[in-house]
Amino acid sequence: MNHTVLIIDDEQPIRTSLRGILEDEDYLVVEAASGEEAIAILEHQTVSAILLDIWMTGIDGIETLRRIKALDKQRPAGGEVPVIMMSGHGTIETAVAATKEGAYDFLEKPLSLDRVLILLERAIREWSLVRENRELRAQVDTVPPMIGTSPAMQALEEKLLRVAPTEGWVLISGENGTGKEVAARRLHELSNRAAGPFVAVNSAAIPEESIEVELFGQESTGHGATRITQAGRFEQSSRGTLFLDSIADMSLKTQAKILRALQERRFERVGGRKSIQVDVRVIAATNKDLQEEIAQNRFRMDLYARLNVIPLGIPPLRERLSDIPLLVDYFLKSHQATLPQQRTFSAAALACLKNYHWPGNVRELKNLVERMLIMAPGVVIEPEDLPDFIHHKSGGPPPFTPWDSLLEYENLRDARLGFERIFIKAQLARHDNNISRTAEVIGMERSALHRKLKTLGIG
Repeated sequence: MNHTVLIIDDEQPIRTSLRGILEDEDYLVVEAASGEEAIAILEHQTVSAILLDIWMTGIDGIETLRRIKALDKQRPAGGEVPVIMMSGHGTIETAVAATKEGAYDFLEKPLSLDRVLILLERAIREWSLVRENRELRAQVDTVPPMIGTSPAMQALEEKLLRVAPTEGWVLISGENGTGKEVAARRLHELSNRAAGPFVAVNSAAIPEESIEVELFGQESTGHGATRITQAGRFEQSSRGTLFLDSIADMSLKTQAKILRALQERRFERVGGRKSIQVDVRVIAATNKDLQEEIAQNRFRMDLYARLNVIPLGIPPLRERLSDIPLLVDYFLKSHQATLPQQRTFSAAALACLKNYHWPGNVRELKNLVERMLIMAPGVVIEPEDLPDFIHHKSGGPPPFTPWDSLLEYENLRDARLGFERIFIKAQLARHDNNISRTAEVIGMERSALHRKLKTLGIG
């Protein structure tokens, strides 16, 4: 990863000299001519280290250091950025004062460039370790496991365990709410990159005009010779995992830029000229049929080939209803600390949940559990506490069947694919998952059936 160093000094020759030396060592450099300018930069950008002059016009270095540390407290997840103080009028008292305010070290001018480089390397290495440790702890504390003992989930967990230690890029497919990001985080946790960052990008939530900057960062000319840079998600995820969710919602133009970055493992920031090398594992996800998107010229075939090294399909909740009690128990326990007493779902209430078709999948179940913890009056949640659309009272709607899920689709194309998925899975089950026999019965070539299974995400 190309680490970014912020130089804060009101003397242009010193900034120019330091920039030249640092760029020769492959650092990215940002300059600020005053403490005020430096704070403005740090409010929207993360850097790896700071070189700060003590004697400056405007606010001096000590006050600037205090404000930098105040910003650090607002962003605890990133750790405190190491600040190396510089002064041509250094005294022991000045060095002690800087250390008390949180400075990493102190350098006297004229600067020894070898000493500068040694200190920077050590400071950034320690900063990186602290940041990675905090990120890893946060992931362990907050990322839910893949829950379920159904055959579909057991098969998925087996694939995750096999794929995670590799460097292979993964394409995860599944409906909204099935847990595609949870699976991606699980892959990251089990990988050799677990100590690195996991950076998630929801392509569907980012406006088209902003996504390029979001992914690759931005450079622009500030006051004087200052280069103000914003690190993008590719850069932030270096030595870790980049999760590109809703990949099919990106424009063809953005897809082309991503393809180039993936092929070359380097990119340029928007407005920049310097090529930045990145070491990242990419996991992509989609709720759409990418083969169909390619046929409609909405997705690039070459990007699909690049991403689809290892395909993984996440089953919808209606295909693993036996996992509902385990999921409910997990969601209840996650809220236990905030509840005055332990709450449970009765066996009859769980039976109602297993009789519902869950168009919103696991996310919908999670939201329902939270709703019941707030709205249900008793310690035990009963069928009558459940919403009417789930609780089938006498004379109510008949039990859900897989074919009813076709009515949830908004267009004919998705409904047709849904029908094919249900029909082929039923035929496979009828013929003990024998591909050749199933292909013969339904009137398809064996190779054509294999392609269809891959397209539909059927393992």
